[in-house]
Amino acid sequence: MSLKDQLRIMVVDDMSTSRAIITNTLDELGIVHNYAENDGQVALNKLAANPVHLVLSDYNMPKMDGLQLLHALRQNRMTQQIGFILVTGRATPEIVQQGQQLGLNNLIEKPFTTAQMKACIERVVGPL
Repeated sequence: MSLKDQLRIMVVDDMSTSRAIITNTLDELGIVHNYAENDGQVALNKLAANPVHLVLSDYNMPKMDGLQLLHALRQNRMTQQIGFILVTGRATPEIVQQGQQLGLNNLIEKPFTTAQMKACIERVVGPL
């Protein structure tokens, strides 16, 4: 069984179009165990109860942005080892630096191609 058959990914994005683009990209890559949430706090609660291997989270979300979600995941013993990729349309140096300080595993800028997403994921989990 290959890694992509076992890999569980949660996509967190408040915009339904963005969630669909990311989940469609994962489907194109053959990653079938992907889940989507539109709220960082809801995602955090679900991840604490049932951790995944990797989170792909938008940066700009209401209530809890992507970096706040990352910070909360790293504070919980049950979720601190989950891989985390920030998906953003504006990767400012401040966002990148703060993400690195919080334990960000990787970052991908919108818009992205399927090949770029594959390479981004592989840098975190290994070859798919």
